[in-house]
Amino acid sequence: MPKKIPMRQCLGCREMKPKRELLRVVRSPEGAVSLDLRGKASGRGAYVCPNTDCLKRAIKTRALSRAFETEIPQDVYDALLQEMEAANGTQ
Repeated sequence: MPKKIPMRQCLGCREMKPKRELLRVVRSPEGAVSLDLRGKASGRGAYVCPNTDCLKRAIKTRALSRAFETEIPQDVYDALLQEMEAANGTQ
């Protein structure tokens, strides 16, 4: 029997994709929002495709703010954008 692949929804494009293909943003139990590169940090997670268009759409619709029910610091968006550019080569 094949192993089940966990799927998550991107907050930008709203498509279901394998969890490993997405970037995870996490709100810790203390309320700090940060980028989780390993996917193992404790807290509430939200996922975005490693695509700048999806990130821009998520920022425009305030999807991360709604998912975490808190305001997202600009440095989190900057870290996400930097990670996407590093993964895709500079755009």
